[in-house]
Amino acid sequence: MDTTHQSAPDAAEPAAASRRWAAIQPWITLLARLGLAAVLAYAAVSKLPPALSVQSVEAYQLFSPELSRLIGFTLPLLEFALALLLFMGLATRYVGAASGLLMVVFIAGIVSAWARGLNIDCGCFGTGGPVAEGETRYGLDIARDLGFLALAAIVTIWPRSPLALDRLFGLYR
Repeated sequence: MDTTHQSAPDAAEPAAASRRWAAIQPWITLLARLGLAAVLAYAAVSKLPPALSVQSVEAYQLFSPELSRLIGFTLPLLEFALALLLFMGLATRYVGAASGLLMVVFIAGIVSAWARGLNIDCGCFGTGGPVAEGETRYGLDIARDLGFLALAAIVTIWPRSPLALDRLFGLYR
């Protein structure tokens, strides 16, 4: 039996898969980049006025009142800045990594609140603070943030995408 004809298509399959990935990867990254930008922008806007954000940070009982206030005031600004940079596709890999790190911090905060038996709303999208016992959704909040972390990972690992200013600077062609 002649096996040379059978091995040729097998050898071509990885090359074809690689070409398909090269064609769809930028579009997957674009969707991840814009999705993460939308989430961060919505999170920033929902924390306004800043007193709502301060209330959310204080509910975690991790920081002094002064530091909680500083975090509460600056967090929406950071989220908005990351969203804007992701939307524009500027420094995409670095902004994706920073967004991923922010998600890890959020997940750690939720896990901390859960482990300490606090009954709070995470405050990720709007008001946070104490809630009645049994009204917490820590598992769902963590799962949601893991999804956002996955989007950040896609953007960080494969930053090349259409409609990105990175291309003007010769990055991620």
